[in-house]
Amino acid sequence: MSWLLPEATVHIDEARRMDASEIAAIHAQSFTHGWSAEEFASLLDQSTVICLCARRVGVLGAQRTVGFILVRVAADEAEILTLAVLPAGRRRGTGRRLVEDAVRRLYRGRIESLFLEVDENNRAAVSLYRRLGFSQVGHRTGYYPEPGGAATALVMRLQLR
Repeated sequence: MSWLLPEATVHIDEARRMDASEIAAIHAQSFTHGWSAEEFASLLDQSTVICLCARRVGVLGAQRTVGFILVRVAADEAEILTLAVLPAGRRRGTGRRLVEDAVRRLYRGRIESLFLEVDENNRAAVSLYRRLGFSQVGHRTGYYPEPGGAATALVMRLQLR
């Protein structure tokens, strides 16, 4: 008789200052210009910033951060500053879950609109945001520096109320 260990699960919770190094490492694997642990720690200290972590919980209870979303709130609007998932964990719904959880929290906080900028060449991210109801409201030419030029950022908005 054979038996299988239960699969690891992913849960989402609020980031703590001590998560800054792990978040920075994930960010560095996801973007050309990664932010430092000190930059993340500084952001986590701000009362207007929400950071959620997706943590993979193994069968024996060990946790590993596999992704995060960082959002800044200003009055009745918010902006996704960055979202990243470890390369090995992409295309498994973690990014979607992080955005959905952030949106629920923002809605409960009476936020009207959620904005973001995304590289127009990042097809997976653009597709995710469109599936979640974001629409393009502008663009910023040359916003993302890249080798040999600069990429355009799409400015997208999700109306929450």
